Amino acid sequence: MSAGRSVDGREQQVVLQQCFHPPHGGFRDHFVMRPESKYCCEFCHEVLCKPRQTECGHRFCESCIGDLLCEPNPVCPADREPLLEDKIFRDVCCHREIMTLKVYCRSAKNGCKEQMSLQQLMEHLNVCEYFEVPCPLGKCKEKIMRKDMAEHLSRKCKHRETTCEYCKHKMALTELQKHKETVCPAYPVACPNHCSFSSMLRSEVSLHTCINGLNQDMREHESSFASEHLRMMVARNNTLEAKVEDVKSELLERYKVLPSLSSRLTEVDVQYEEMREKYRVLDQKLASMQKLMSAHSEKLLEVEMELRDLRPLRAMRDEVEALRGAVESMRSVVASLDSTRTGTGTHTLASLETQLSRHDEMLSVHDIRLADMDLKLQVLETASFNGTLIWKIRDYKRRKAEAVASKTLSLYSQPFYTGYFGYKMCARVYLNGDGMGKGTHLSLFFVVMRGEYDALLPWPFKQKVTLMLMDQGPTRKHLGDAFKPDPNSSSFRRPTGEMNIASGCPLFVAQTVLENGTYIKDDTIFIKVTVDTSDLPDP
Repeated sequence: MSAGRSVDGREQQVVLQQCFHPPHGGFRDHFVMRPESKYCCEFCHEVLCKPRQTECGHRFCESCIGDLLCEPNPVCPADREPLLEDKIFRDVCCHREIMTLKVYCRSAKNGCKEQMSLQQLMEHLNVCEYFEVPCPLGKCKEKIMRKDMAEHLSRKCKHRETTCEYCKHKMALTELQKHKETVCPAYPVACPNHCSFSSMLRSEVSLHTCINGLNQDMREHESSFASEHLRMMVARNNTLEAKVEDVKSELLERYKVLPSLSSRLTEVDVQYEEMREKYRVLDQKLASMQKLMSAHSEKLLEVEMELRDLRPLRAMRDEVEALRGAVESMRSVVASLDSTRTGTGTHTLASLETQLSRHDEMLSVHDIRLADMDLKLQVLETASFNGTLIWKIRDYKRRKAEAVASKTLSLYSQPFYTGYFGYKMCARVYLNGDGMGKGTHLSLFFVVMRGEYDALLPWPFKQKVTLMLMDQGPTRKHLGDAFKPDPNSSSFRRPTGEMNIASGCPLFVAQTVLENGTYIKDDTIFIKVTVDTSDLPDP
């Protein structure tokens, strides 16, 4: 039995499965500073364990909200609002903040003076010398501080391992006496027939002969039946020799087949290696062809999209240039007529000025259309068509100050798409928070926009959405949350205006976490939005 390994395994199981999360309700640990009320459950009033947030903005432990939902017509105990299970979500940001709160070690009553964050508590308990763990010896029910475990196992535990002094067999201390009295083969015992032998090993009792006359009977039997014993030995020997001959003949037959089997096996190995090499070469060719075809397909699609968007733009530009030429020609004619204007010439000049004005208006209209086409081309050049948005927000400090001053409360990202003919979407961010997160958090939302191909797409929008704040440091500890759209929400129905109501996380990340970490670099943050396109049908 290896006591060290057994202790480690049991301690790990106790700490991870039984000790860290309370069996019901919130954390009852001794916190260094009294937690704020927003970190406490509205039902059990303890620090939130696996926090859940309701539609009315209140937070509960996972087990507490489960108890409330089991009641008929459940309501929030804080404001008596109805509780709907599909409107309750996991509060990731609150959980992350609670895990940073400082607590005293749970073994403080035994003498531990350590302080650590709640998140580090589990790791500390795995090594804390004052933490009580169960004795690894199965039948011992005691719990001992880790620092006293070695002494317990070597001196105090009634079920500790010991060695029999007679046969050197290892066993539990509680079994030693019974072992000696009943089964130990080297334990000294008296003859069961009380003969002259006062002590012998238990293993020798079966060989011990108490009656001397038995030895004399054995000698007489051996002398009387010697010839019979010899005949029995000869018969037994003949049987064994016949079996040996049979085995020899069988081995010879098998040995004859071995060379042909060996040569055949060699041939099969060679053929297998040749086929394996051919398969490897074909596999490489197939992979390269697939890669080339994929690249060509993507390039062809890109060229088709660019041509489709650029063709009307080029025609528009040619038309504008032609109009500009016509206007300039008209201006020169007007200038020449102006110098020789007469009564009749004045009438002609007025007509020309009217035409010139009409041409100016047409030119202005075309300029507006050209600017609109340029804007659309710019959007298409920066848009993503794979369901992923990487949003780079520069001048964070200035934009944050504008949000605090209520000048610009929110920012919209550029549009992105699930495919060339897919959903049109964008992201919306409140740098100073919105709703419950105003003034304390960065709020991040997802917006479904009206697209050109909405009539061909399935509604409501049901794709999984992942929101993420990118860590620009070397550890890349990105902060993210994900949700599945509520099919009953108007945010995910087919848009009737330019865009639907935004939906997302008002408490996405605390501003203290954002501004004290490595999420801001060169006054810039990056936000990533990913929409799952794996199960989208072709339009």
